[in-house]
Amino acid sequence: MLLASSHLRSRFCQRGLDQRTLTGAAVGVLVVFALTLCGCVAGEPQFSPAHPANFWLGLWHGIISWITLIVGVFDQGVEVYERNNNGGWYDFGFLLGATSIWGGGSSAGYHRSRRRRGRRRDAQ
Repeated sequence: MLLASSHLRSRFCQRGLDQRTLTGAAVGVLVVFALTLCGCVAGEPQFSPAHPANFWLGLWHGIISWITLIVGVFDQGVEVYERNNNGGWYDFGFLLGATSIWGGGSSAGYHRSRRRRGRRRDAQ
């Protein structure tokens, strides 16, 4: 990883871009990305019992749940979970989105158990 980043840095520096410019550009892209996602937080008053949030909105709200949680800490009007939803399908979409963005844990458990098996073989 270090080799790749130093290679890319040297390629950009050959084109006249210095480290300060690259860092500023990366911060700028990150800020724009965060602001774009903040515009999509759950808890908007557009949903009502007559027009509830559906599976696709549940999936989207699950994906942006971390951002919604952070915004909700500072703004009392923003909630992580949409109250006006269509029930099970919204819940399924929300959980699917939240697990997909948070990693689900299955990959970490697999790699951890694989490391343990390797250590056991090395000890024998």
